[in-house]
Amino acid sequence: MSTIITPHTDTRMAEIIHKVRTGERLTLEDGVYLYESDDILTIGQLANEANQRKNGNKVYFIENMSLYFTNVCEAHCAFCNFRKDEGEEGSYTLSGQEMVDYVQQHIHPGIREFHIVGGHNNNVPFQYYVDSLKALNEAFPDVTLKAYTAAEIDFFTRISGLNVREVLIKLREAGLQSLTGGGAEILSDEYRKKMRVDKANVDRYLEVHRTAHELGMRTHTTMLYGSIESYEDRVQHMIHIRELQDETNGFQVFIPLSMQPKSKNASIMRRNSAYEDLKTIAISRLMLDNIDHIKAYFINIGTQLTQMALAFGASDVHGTILKERISHAAGALTPEGLTRKELVWLVKGAGRIPVERDTFYNEIKVYD
Repeated sequence: MSTIITPHTDTRMAEIIHKVRTGERLTLEDGVYLYESDDILTIGQLANEANQRKNGNKVYFIENMSLYFTNVCEAHCAFCNFRKDEGEEGSYTLSGQEMVDYVQQHIHPGIREFHIVGGHNNNVPFQYYVDSLKALNEAFPDVTLKAYTAAEIDFFTRISGLNVREVLIKLREAGLQSLTGGGAEILSDEYRKKMRVDKANVDRYLEVHRTAHELGMRTHTTMLYGSIESYEDRVQHMIHIRELQDETNGFQVFIPLSMQPKSKNASIMRRNSAYEDLKTIAISRLMLDNIDHIKAYFINIGTQLTQMALAFGASDVHGTILKERISHAAGALTPEGLTRKELVWLVKGAGRIPVERDTFYNEIKVYD
């Protein structure tokens, strides 16, 4: 794994290669340079080396279900096609029992995690969100509840009058064990203003995860790329995450999310290129030296590109999901979920070792 593919690497790239191999941290300028470089093979192989040092040939996945209690949302983010207004056609808000009934119809043995996100519905009280988790936890006590984004937690503080710590403690008492990574978008307040991300700002997003980590929760984090942000915005986003990880060591995985157009019929010119997706995964691996896993999210980039991403620094392919809605509402062309057998095939097809995990990356079964 020590030979770089391209034979005529320039001086700046050689310096970055040396940094990565000797454990020296990459700077903002290094990350922007990598984005501007067209030497994707060197970038990919360097990211692959970094991943191999952390994870060897193992690639992780989980049997999980994505659940959405409500799509009613007070926010109007420019990129979202999932949200609805109260009373709008297609809007819904499920009770805890209604969600339990839904799960009972679709769950199968082996499901280890509920991945729960939704709208910021201010037509119901905070207790609704607490009771939703409690109902699931009581009905399915052996399934981990990974629920709500940092932006949702911030929203809960506003409708409850509680602070972040108090909200998280209430939710933990109802069964919450981990936070999802969404709501990060791009961690730039200027970007958030332009894209009408009228929810938790940069400091608030980081504060929620910091508090969760202080309470002993291990969480996930994302970056939604491919709209108006600059390369510098992307790399600075990674540095914000890296700095918090230095402080708390509470992030388990970083998930680059490729922006989806608002229509399934959108042309390829409205979508991120495979080149950009692979480069972003590789640069994420190189910049985030203190996070164990980079996820290739097949929902956004497709199954075959996910396989390629495993040679570009990714070590996780998410999970079975079952009926993903948010990316598909925004025009994703990928499957809404995969079976365990398909995920094992996907990973083995890339020459890697599939490892079924739980929410906290404890190994359940190695498919070697």
